[in-house]
Amino acid sequence: MSQEKLAAAFGVSFQQIQKYERGANRVSASRLHQLTRILNVPVGYFFEGIVDLQHNGNATHPANDSEMVASRETLELVRAYYRIEDPTIRRRLVDLLRSLGPEATEH
Repeated sequence: MSQEKLAAAFGVSFQQIQKYERGANRVSASRLHQLTRILNVPVGYFFEGIVDLQHNGNATHPANDSEMVASRETLELVRAYYRIEDPTIRRRLVDLLRSLGPEATEH
């Protein structure tokens, strides 16, 4: 697909597509989702080749936030989370997960 056709389908100029490709502008999660629909590819397509996971015992942990977002485990977790219809249960699940992990430092 040409940049012009992609830009038209995406609702931006082809120059904006070039900026996304070069990394001059970041693509938001919602816009990335829109791109996956236009191109008919999974989100992981945009992250192929950049995941280099660190191993800690039996568990595999992403080395940084971008790898965490790109991992299959994270995508499965997010999908399962949003299948829970009750917002109270989702909130309790987040609280439970926070309590199970080590203390996170705020940035």
